[in-house]
Amino acid sequence: MKNSKKKVLGLSLALMLGVGGLAGCASSNSSGNTNSDGKTSFTIMANLYTPEVPSDKIEKLLEEKTGVDLNIQWTPDTSYEEKLNTAFATETLPEVVFLKNQTTFIQFKEAIRDGQFWEIGPYLDEFPNLSKLNEQIFENTAVDGKIYSLYQGRPLSRQGLIYRKDWADNLGLEAPKSIDDVYEMARAFTEDDPDGNGKDDTFGITDRADLAYGSFKTVASWFATPNGWGEKDGQLLPEFMFDEYVDTMDYIKKLRDNGYINQDFPVTSKEDQQAFFKNGTAGMYIGSMADVVSIDKDAVALNPDVEFEVQNKIVGPTGEYGIWAIPGYGNVVLFPKSAVKTEEQLKEILGFFDKLATPEIANLIFWGIEGEHYTVQDGRALASEDTDLTTREVKPYQSLEIGEPKTNGRYEGVFTLPAKEKAEELIVDNENYLIHDPTVPLDSPTFAERGELLNQRINDATYQYILGDIDRDGFKKAIEDWKKNGGEEVIAEFNDAYQSIQ
Repeated sequence: MKNSKKKVLGLSLALMLGVGGLAGCASSNSSGNTNSDGKTSFTIMANLYTPEVPSDKIEKLLEEKTGVDLNIQWTPDTSYEEKLNTAFATETLPEVVFLKNQTTFIQFKEAIRDGQFWEIGPYLDEFPNLSKLNEQIFENTAVDGKIYSLYQGRPLSRQGLIYRKDWADNLGLEAPKSIDDVYEMARAFTEDDPDGNGKDDTFGITDRADLAYGSFKTVASWFATPNGWGEKDGQLLPEFMFDEYVDTMDYIKKLRDNGYINQDFPVTSKEDQQAFFKNGTAGMYIGSMADVVSIDKDAVALNPDVEFEVQNKIVGPTGEYGIWAIPGYGNVVLFPKSAVKTEEQLKEILGFFDKLATPEIANLIFWGIEGEHYTVQDGRALASEDTDLTTREVKPYQSLEIGEPKTNGRYEGVFTLPAKEKAEELIVDNENYLIHDPTVPLDSPTFAERGELLNQRINDATYQYILGDIDRDGFKKAIEDWKKNGGEEVIAEFNDAYQSIQ
């Protein structure tokens, strides 16, 4: 068991020095599962995405409505994984542990197989709300077909295009419907003075150093590239072994060669990418359409006349639209056997989460207190304009949500910005055109061990191709290097796992 921990988490002296910060975990575990009032009592380790720990106003209401005694250990996002790994290695995890993303979850799969976390699948039918959670997403989080975690739902694909509608109107351009239309808009926004100031001071697409959540992966979907992995001649192969991936590189390279995308995008941060868009330097942003609300807020402060629009259905050579999908979850929740000692205790904690998956409690932790943090308009929630208040008192608790509006019944939001309202509609529409990654429920020991380094090899080669540092033969050589350094084993392992579930 100790060997598996080292293998999964790569323990180091630096990591062990963080043990002191987790002293609260150990003390919470020794307190049992009831307090002096006989209430169920347990500790939750949760990720804090805001600058400050929230007030306990929502927490007290949560305790009152669920009948439990909570101890929430708010851990800043920047240090969350370090503290999580330290607590795991020292067996001081609390009863409830949130894993911040899919990557962290994958790292813990070996420990899950070792029996260090409770399998909760056999108990879900005993809880009316947990049993209604999305079956497909449960399958995506399963380990060897067994369910160990609850999940926090995420829209399956927010990806699309945000563009300057006022610039498009100035140039007589309609919403892009094809990759050719996108290219033409990028050209026009670069060469045809879209802001009418008589200066050569704009370009088409702003991008960043992120092949997934930047432009590249979404454009690849428009070219019908598989999402992560795809099937060819009855075998699963990684996306970069498909011609469509190379077509995507050629497309992005042409945009860059002609100056229609920021030249230094392979080293551009998300903040700088968005700054180009907000300050009127660039006119197109390919990524999450939901970003339009924050982009608009900052852009309007600089230019009150700015107008954004969103678009999702952009087709490539096949003439059909498709868009890559995530597995449908953000955080997942695990229940360590080192802290949850009995089946009875597990069921009491699951009972708490069953209440979290009801409309009343889901609205409380996501929107706050009605009349104070939000109001209801036509069956949807309108958040208070006092964003400092909601950030301070409500936003941190959103990381505790279980399920999604379809399953937990919480209110969808009201959006005063028309482009944001449309973006939410298109995000739902994307669910009709999803390209799934077939390896999500599969395991490859080699990928778990070397995946990050293997991915980096291909990412580097992709950027080198786009920058013109290597040609197609050079990219093929990078693939061969990938195969020799573990890629062949990854392909074999994923295919063996895939065949076993067919």
